[in-house]
Amino acid sequence: MSDLQAPLRPKRKKGLVDFLVQFRWIFVIFFVLPFSTLYYFLIYLGDVRSEMKSYKQRQKEHDENVLKVVKRLKQRNPKKDGLVCTARKPWIAVGMRNVDYKRARHYEVDLSAFRNILEIDKQRMIARVEPLVNMGQITRVTVPMNLSLAVVAELDDLTVGGLINGYGIEGSSHIYGLFSDTVVAYEIVLADGRVVRATKDNEYSDLFYAIPWSQGTLGFLVAAEIKLIPVKEYMRLTYTPVVGNLQDLAQGYMDSFAPRDGDQDNPEKVPDFVEGMVYSPTEGVFMTGRYASKEEAKKKGNKINNVGWWFKPWFYQHAQTALKKGEFVEYIPTREYYHRHTRCLYWEGKLILPFGDQWWFRFLLGWLMPPKVSLLKATQGESIRNYYHEMHVIQDMLVPLYKVGDALEWVHHEMEIYPIWLCPHRLFKLPVKTMVYPEPGFEPHQRQGDTPYAQMFTDVGVYYAPGPVLRGEVFDGAEAVRKMEQWLIKNNSFQPQYAVSELNEKDFWRMFDADLYEHVRRKYGAVGTFMSVYYKSKKGRKTEKEVQEAEQAHLETAYAEAD
Repeated sequence: MSDLQAPLRPKRKKGLVDFLVQFRWIFVIFFVLPFSTLYYFLIYLGDVRSEMKSYKQRQKEHDENVLKVVKRLKQRNPKKDGLVCTARKPWIAVGMRNVDYKRARHYEVDLSAFRNILEIDKQRMIARVEPLVNMGQITRVTVPMNLSLAVVAELDDLTVGGLINGYGIEGSSHIYGLFSDTVVAYEIVLADGRVVRATKDNEYSDLFYAIPWSQGTLGFLVAAEIKLIPVKEYMRLTYTPVVGNLQDLAQGYMDSFAPRDGDQDNPEKVPDFVEGMVYSPTEGVFMTGRYASKEEAKKKGNKINNVGWWFKPWFYQHAQTALKKGEFVEYIPTREYYHRHTRCLYWEGKLILPFGDQWWFRFLLGWLMPPKVSLLKATQGESIRNYYHEMHVIQDMLVPLYKVGDALEWVHHEMEIYPIWLCPHRLFKLPVKTMVYPEPGFEPHQRQGDTPYAQMFTDVGVYYAPGPVLRGEVFDGAEAVRKMEQWLIKNNSFQPQYAVSELNEKDFWRMFDADLYEHVRRKYGAVGTFMSVYYKSKKGRKTEKEVQEAEQAHLETAYAEAD
C-alpha cells in the first residue's frame, strides 16, 4: 500500500450520547475510581487469605469445588435446560465483546471459587493454578521467588482462564509463543461430568491442542499447569527511537529482536523482552529488555525507574521521550515492568480521564488508577456501549512478521489510530493443525524472525478513538472492523475473539481452522451442551433456537464453503 493519504470524510452531527461520553470522566472520578479501589482491596484480601492456606488445604478445596461442578452438570436436563455456560456476569469479563449469548436461555455453572494458586513446584518449574487467578496475583507470589510465568500478560486483571481459552501475549512471546503455548497440562470437566487431565502426549492430546482459542466451548477449565522460568530482580530496558515511513518503522522494529542472519535462538542476539509503540506515521520507539540482577541495577551511574509508583508518568508517554532525547537505558523492577501498562490501560486512560496523565492528577489521585474495566462496562449503559462499538476501536491484528509494515499502512489509511502497539510472538508448528497456525510452506522462505519450527507473527494492537472521530468526522466502526477482518483473512492473519467481531459464519471459518476443534467437540460431547465458538463470539443477541439449530447442523455448510 503506497498511498497513505487518509480519505476525506464529512463532519458528523453530534448528539446526546457524545455529550455523555465527553463528560463521563465526572462519573468515573466520583464513582468508578473509588469503587474500583475498594474492589481491588477486597480482592487483594481474598488473595492474601488464600496464600496463607497450605497447598494441601487449597487442593482439598479445589477437589470439593470440582465435585460441585460435576454435580451441577449432571443435574442438567438437556431437553429442558439451555446450553451450559458459566454464572459469571457479562460485565465482569475484561474483553470488549458483548456477552450477548447469556441473554438467551442458558444453564449456569458457578466457577467463581476457582481463584487459587494451587502449587508452585520449583522442582518441575510448574505453577498449578485455577482459571480465575489473574496476572497481578501470580506475579505477586512468584517474582519474590525469582520465578515467573514464561508469558505474563501486562494487565493485572487478565485471568489464566481467559488467556488460555482466548488469547494472551507478552513481550517474551517472541521466545515462548502465546500464553497457551506455555501450558503443559489442563484439568477439564467435560460435558458428561468426567474430569480429565489433558497433556500433549497422553490420551487426551487432541483436547490439549484444541483448548486454546476455544472460548470455553469444549468443557470447563478448572486448573492449568503452566511453565515457570527463572528471572532476576530488574529489567534492563533499552529505548530506541526510529524515524521514517511506516515501512521503515516496521523494519526497525524487526531488527530490534530478529537477527538478519537468522540466528533467532541465540540468547546473545535476542533480548528477553520486546515491545514497540508507533506514535505517528513517521515515529516509533522500540524497547528491548534483558533481566538484570539488583547488583547490576544498583551500580553507580545506572538509572532505576520505579514505573509502578502512582505519581510516575504513564509508561507509553515516558517511552515517547526517547523521540526527543535519543536512545537511553534504565532499570525497572521486574514486577513493575510486567504491569507497566496497567495504570493507564495502555493509552485508553487518556480517553477515560483526559487529564489523568497530568502531574497534579497523578500526584493527588493517581493511586486510585486504574478504573476497573468491569465497572466501566457495568455502568456505561446500552447507548454508550453502542457508541464505543462504532466510534472506538479495540482490536488486535495477529499478522506474519514480514507483513507488519503493510498492516501499519492499512491501519493508518482506514482508522488513523495512534499509538499502535507492536508485540512479536511465535506460532509453532504443532503435530496437529489448531485453530490458529503458521502459514503453510513458510519454512523455505527463511524470513527474518522465522525458524524451522515456528513462524514469527506480531500483534498489531489498535486501541483508541480513530482519527476521524477525534476530528468530528463520520466514521463507521462496524464497517472498518469488517474491512480489517477481510484484510486479515487475505493475509493469513487472525483476530482474537475477545474483541468485537463482525465476522459471519463462513468468514469465521475462513480465518480459523475448524477440523480439530469440531472433531473434539463431537468426541467429548460438547455439541448440544456448550455453545460453539462462533456463536459465542458472534456479535449481537443469540436466541436459543438459532444456536440449537446451528449445533444440530454441526455447521457443516460453513465448513464446506470455507474448504
